[in-house]
Amino acid sequence: QVQLVESGGGLVQAGGSLRLSCAASGRTFSSYTMGWFRQAPGKEREFVAAISWSEANTYYADSLKGRFTISGDNAKNTVYLRMNSLKPEDTAVYYCAAREPSNKYEFDYWGQGTQVTVSS
Repeated sequence: QVQLVESGGGLVQAGGSLRLSCAASGRTFSSYTMGWFRQAPGKEREFVAAISWSEANTYYADSLKGRFTISGDNAKNTVYLRMNSLKPEDTAVYYCAAREPSNKYEFDYWGQGTQVTVSS
């Protein structure tokens, strides 16, 4: 049973930073792609960033490049999202997701999400 558990969300002032963590269990994730998505109130869920451990590649939403950094610790099965220079529009529930190697597009597993609130 795959489990993804996010942590690290909270309330932060604009300009501040947060680091989200996603602890994955139930599989060996070394060949998976791990991603972060977010959903703001009244908006659709959007892609934030992803990391492919096997290829050592990272991917970002264009609008977030330079402020957000995704990284992972394969030994700990943990993925991180470092968010700097946070803005009120970054307020959202942030979700961790995992995609199996055989799947090219859709993510197969999702966490429950962690709330990030950025005050102005």
